[in-house]
Amino acid sequence: MSDQTPKLPEGVETVRLWDPALRLFHWALVVCVVTTWVLGRFGPNIMTLHFYLGYVVIGLLAFRILWGLFGPAAARFSHFLFGPRTTLAYVAKIAKREPSYWPGHNPVGALSVFALLAILIFQVTTGLFSDPEDYINVGPLAGQVSSDMNRLATGWHYRGGFVILALVAGHLGAIVFYKLWKREDLIRPMITGWKAVRKDRDA
Repeated sequence: MSDQTPKLPEGVETVRLWDPALRLFHWALVVCVVTTWVLGRFGPNIMTLHFYLGYVVIGLLAFRILWGLFGPAAARFSHFLFGPRTTLAYVAKIAKREPSYWPGHNPVGALSVFALLAILIFQVTTGLFSDPEDYINVGPLAGQVSSDMNRLATGWHYRGGFVILALVAGHLGAIVFYKLWKREDLIRPMITGWKAVRKDRDA
């Protein structure tokens, strides 16, 4: 460690936390979701690329579910599945102007992860059954359900985009809050895999 590297407080160490596959998934999902959202709102009338990226998102979500069950410890859902007591205790101290040094997703961040995964699963599912009745942008499974269900899926898919926008905005807001207020960089660990964590906290 060079002399220019800030010294960590006592009881805190830098550990290899996020594995390469999880980091690649994260940034691939960012690119696909943002691009798909922009195409859905401002893209061409024929949304072929929107559909193709949606299929990529399905593959990424399938990977994350498998990785959350069988991947490295820090990537597993069980690693950041917290009860109400732990979550409320974390929220009570979140305004303290100091890094949390949490070994992975903190309880609030964990809720956002589960919420994002849930809405993305919902979004790709409704997209598969969507039929805007333009005879062009028809989901591949639209013919398997009634026209009423097609219309419902189309409406849900449209509204789901706003939920995704809100969650992404909240995610970005949290990153800025942690960086400026708590002096904790949440982006670098998702690039390098290394994160400062408190050793006396169960990882």
